[in-house]
Amino acid sequence: MEAAEVAGALLFLLAAAASVAAAVFTGAVDFTYLVTAVGEGSPSPGSGAAWWREAWVRVRSGAVAPALQVGVWACMVMSVMLVVEATYNSAVSVAARLAGWSPERRFRWEPLGGGADEEKGEDAAAAYPMVMVQIPMFNELEVYKLSIGAVCELKWPKERLIIQVLDDSTDSFIKNLVEMECEDWANKGLNIKYATRSGRKGFKAGALKKGMEWDYAKQCEYIAIFDADFQPEPDFLLRTVPFLMHNQNVALVQARWVFVNDRVSLLARVQKTFLDYHFKAEQEAGSATFAFFSFNGTAGVWRREAINDAGGWKDRTTVEDMDLAVRATLKGWKFIYLGDVRVKSELPSTYKAYCRQQFRWSCGGTNLFRKMIWDVLAAKKVSSLKKIYMLYSFFLVRRVIAPAVAFILYNVIIPVSVMIPELFLPIWGVAYIPTALLIVTAMRNPENLHTVPLWILFESVMSMHRLRAAVAGLLQLQEFNQWIVTQKVGNNTSNENNETPLLQKSRKRLINRVNIPEIGLSVFLIFCASYNLVFHGKNSFYINLYLQGLAFFFLGLNFVGTLPGHCCF
Repeated sequence: MEAAEVAGALLFLLAAAASVAAAVFTGAVDFTYLVTAVGEGSPSPGSGAAWWREAWVRVRSGAVAPALQVGVWACMVMSVMLVVEATYNSAVSVAARLAGWSPERRFRWEPLGGGADEEKGEDAAAAYPMVMVQIPMFNELEVYKLSIGAVCELKWPKERLIIQVLDDSTDSFIKNLVEMECEDWANKGLNIKYATRSGRKGFKAGALKKGMEWDYAKQCEYIAIFDADFQPEPDFLLRTVPFLMHNQNVALVQARWVFVNDRVSLLARVQKTFLDYHFKAEQEAGSATFAFFSFNGTAGVWRREAINDAGGWKDRTTVEDMDLAVRATLKGWKFIYLGDVRVKSELPSTYKAYCRQQFRWSCGGTNLFRKMIWDVLAAKKVSSLKKIYMLYSFFLVRRVIAPAVAFILYNVIIPVSVMIPELFLPIWGVAYIPTALLIVTAMRNPENLHTVPLWILFESVMSMHRLRAAVAGLLQLQEFNQWIVTQKVGNNTSNENNETPLLQKSRKRLINRVNIPEIGLSVFLIFCASYNLVFHGKNSFYINLYLQGLAFFFLGLNFVGTLPGHCCF
């Protein structure tokens, strides 16, 4: 058990203790409230209407309210778990920054002598290990030139670098374009390989696995991976590979994503807020304490030995990257996250594309939790604290608890509570905890502060999709292994000076333009808000409910900015 792991566990306990102490100090915690039946004062059954009202009151107070009260307290427990986890991640990431606890201090790092200048001769190039860069793609008409071009500009001796384009495209026209692009770079002296398969078995995991089977791949010590829309800076390998060379227990070096289209629409801005918190808080905290976090599937460099030791790429879930990361960790390997190394990429440009991406990530995460729980418990090369962190923080809280409490509490229980006066909602659970989460998120995203209110509403809608995906993954429902590639539009917001056209608009039927679940929930939330406004009860949630209802309504009609200068939500 290492000092960083002990420190991480202590910080987690400190965050939990601080949360409980704050609740007790403010007098917010009150578990003495009991649901009581409403029998006294009920109107006598003098008429049919009065009889029905009395019957409803008795059923509501005797059955509905107690059942919902159980749900309330379950959500309160989950909310506390969530706020403690968020506070812990933010505190660790901030403390690591303030203390200068950088990867260069925790791990050995030495620069490779002077770069990949070919004029230095074969002796200088021999100091560089063999690296293969894999670029998996599928019908990537809009971005294939960007990724291939950026990778071919990496500073590394040409004789020590292999670029492998794994093209699973089903469109023959696109395949020809990608192959010609590879040939053009090969004619410039790059060692670039164009590889295809007869089928798409295993999707991305299958392509990466097949790519590792080539003889030239077995000559490479390190494997860098970039999705088709990622554009690494020329010094990417020079900044990442030395960590692997000088630390034999490190399997993965992960860089941070930045986005070329994060300002073109409101949809892009709220996505950026979500992903910035993920990288700044979750990834940094995991790296600083337990040297474990999820591989993001791209913008990272793996040690080939670690991939093989973990059992290679597997296609049993839709999060093959997380699957490999967990299995490698159970073998005793460590990971390094480099927040200062940034790789340009593209955010999903439409609401439906983003929903599909989030469904794949959420569903795959919970399905992997189901598959790996016993493997984590039985692992012998991982400390007990690290096992707790993996099962509790990494899987349970982030993959299951977060979407469950976000949807059930804020989109079901609170709206219904305006019609169930017997239901008790503790103020600390419906006001203090959301405020704390807001502060924690804003603390790690100060530059996105102006979008945080809209991000909250957007996340309220996305919780519906993430919870559905989480349940599908846990129960292995029919769609749990569904894979839909996120379409790209390239990093140009217009077609000027762009040889590759953007995605073409197509006419869609009304039913395809409207998202029925979002519209249905918007009607429910607006009804509850109106009820609360007209029939004032113990609590007044109608402002929040109206805002949530409008968010569901606008996203139900796809009224979210997807074009430059047209940011409506």
